[in-house]
Amino acid sequence: MTERASEPQHHRSGTSRAVAARADRKDRFTGRPQVRPTAEGWKQPMGADGRPTLQFAQKPRVKQPPMHLADMTMAERQEKMKELGLPAFRAKQISVHYFTHHTTDPEKMSDLPKDRKQEIVETFFPPLLTEVKRLVTDDGRTIKFLWRLFDGALVESVLMRYPKRITLCISSQCGCGMNCPFCATGQNGLTRNMSTAEILDQIVQANRVITEGALGGTRHEGPDAERVNNIVFMGMGEPLANYKRVMNAVHRMVADQPEGLGMSARGITVSTVGLVPAIRKLADEGVPFTFALSLHAPDDELRDDLIPVNSRWKVDEALDAAREYYDKTGRRVSIEYALIKDMNDHPWRADLLADKLNARGRGWVHVNPIPLNPTPGSIWTSSTRQATNEFIDRLEAKGIPTTLRDTRGKEIDGACGQLAAAND
Repeated sequence: MTERASEPQHHRSGTSRAVAARADRKDRFTGRPQVRPTAEGWKQPMGADGRPTLQFAQKPRVKQPPMHLADMTMAERQEKMKELGLPAFRAKQISVHYFTHHTTDPEKMSDLPKDRKQEIVETFFPPLLTEVKRLVTDDGRTIKFLWRLFDGALVESVLMRYPKRITLCISSQCGCGMNCPFCATGQNGLTRNMSTAEILDQIVQANRVITEGALGGTRHEGPDAERVNNIVFMGMGEPLANYKRVMNAVHRMVADQPEGLGMSARGITVSTVGLVPAIRKLADEGVPFTFALSLHAPDDELRDDLIPVNSRWKVDEALDAAREYYDKTGRRVSIEYALIKDMNDHPWRADLLADKLNARGRGWVHVNPIPLNPTPGSIWTSSTRQATNEFIDRLEAKGIPTTLRDTRGKEIDGACGQLAAAND
């Protein structure tokens, strides 16, 4: 573990605004405009104070999905089985069918008593996600799924094959309450949190699709190679606003089969726009997953508008909490930064970001610039290649490990910020 600088020189919001103001003048002087965040094509909900509204809790009296095997611990599954008048060992059998063989089809459960199969399946596997639509791109290596939940709510997930891994981008909420002006998911606000089982069922169903051979590309060799082995909580919703269910799902992902999916924690990434109190809880979960902070701006003046939750917890508070996660876990933190033309891609912002990260020590963080998915005629468009290269060069010149992230699925509205669960 790299030692943290003993006296980090944090940049406070007043300093950030002053730096931003000076840089804005310089940008105008050199011909680089400063585009401000503005919602396009929809009216961004605003509060009485003129700030974008934030919704941290689901709507009251929302009906929750029925209890599913994936919501239960093994002990709870065994108790449920006993309630049916069946021996406890049947709980392990059906857990194998779900988490290992990815099936809920009673006809494929030959080890269960014939006269009780249907009852067992109906008890433990109430329908959660029904596939509505499937869009495919990248020669079949990327699939976007539209799912209808038990109450009619729609969510999406994106399955991607890479040379050495299979990644699934999953959703954690129906909609999102963070009200970011550039994100399609947040335009309709938050409907409700997804249950632990609804989160996990995205993985199980994706594994079923892989097993059926529907994911294109060269098959991976080795035991368990042909299943989802990399999870990113970067689909619909703010994961840390659904903290309990998301963490339950993470624990079930890493639990040995058939208790859970038997995944490696190092293949799981949990992201957030910066809910600081929840970030500080993550290290105590005892699961060494990767933590990603969606920052997108190093100065409070811009980030207040770009990521509305910044009005609650500022850049420095979010970075301090991220550093604390590293200190407690030894797991390097990822900083996600969508590069938006003339909005947040100015060279001085790369310098400011690097300075803020270095002020908290070395070796604890990695930056992932992400080319924003371009929209012709919109203010929300990707940075030029020249601006992107200079941004990365400035970060690397200050010793910040940086990797330009691949964007997959933009042709089917399946890339970062595009998930809107539209059934058309």
